[in-house]
Amino acid sequence: MSDEHTRKPSWLKVKLPKGQVFKDVQKLVKGNSLVTVCEEAMCPNRGECWSHGTATFMVCGDVCTRACGFCATRTAKPKPLDPDEPAKVADAVARMNLNHTVVTMVTRDDLPDGAAGHIAATIREIRKASPHTIIEVLTSDFNGKEASLAAVMEARPHIFNHNLETVERLSPLVRFRAKYRLSLQVLKRALEMAPGMVVTKSGIMLGLGETRDEIERTMDDLREHGVTVLTMGQYLRPSPRHLPVIDYLHPDVFAELREVALSKGFRHVASGPLIRSSHHDANFRPELDILDAINADLRARGEIAPE
Repeated sequence: MSDEHTRKPSWLKVKLPKGQVFKDVQKLVKGNSLVTVCEEAMCPNRGECWSHGTATFMVCGDVCTRACGFCATRTAKPKPLDPDEPAKVADAVARMNLNHTVVTMVTRDDLPDGAAGHIAATIREIRKASPHTIIEVLTSDFNGKEASLAAVMEARPHIFNHNLETVERLSPLVRFRAKYRLSLQVLKRALEMAPGMVVTKSGIMLGLGETRDEIERTMDDLREHGVTVLTMGQYLRPSPRHLPVIDYLHPDVFAELREVALSKGFRHVASGPLIRSSHHDANFRPELDILDAINADLRARGEIAPE
């Protein structure tokens, strides 16, 4: 039954944002003229996360060149990139003293490199301003351009995240300008471009009409392409013009799916109705050997100081 005839269940109710920490983060973000996916994607966790002094930064503007059926981000002709944005994000990360930050982006098909250079610059600026911070990027597929993906991976993010969003059968409906198999290839190539120096991650939304078998097949596809971190959350319809919710999954179902994913070899799984791609990322830190490998590579390239 679609959400037009189904009232949202009680487990999807969240508290309104409040508290001084939340206000301080909001002031900092606005003062640096930054955009957060917390607001743009209408994330149900923005009150909780901001009240704990964390935020996911969305760079490359607030207008996307794709019009996916699930997403609340505006679609229009984007403005030019702000060359000062990487430094502004880095300043906010340092001032918030974040242990883990996520940098996501709107898709920029209008740019030759898909804004890969801008993402790479943001990674480098964060590392300079806050060397202790775990840096996760959540990127587009860059239309499969190897050079664009290589530019991002050369900057050495600790975690590379690219979302499948849904199962293969529903992919043309949910994100008609992206391809399920291309996304899997992007995740595989990211791992190959930084062997031993990156964790790959992906996420899917549930409640769009997928079957249990399709969910497990998606898990298998991700594992076959080297992905070790998975997020699963309930799809929530941003507006009447977006795809309807077909089903609201009970928290027990998400808990069961988490155990299934772990049994398939995922190292970390966040699964629940309110889970989003960047929710509670600080609960997961890449293995120490990966952190050591990245630091050794950066020292060899002169990007961080010797020990």
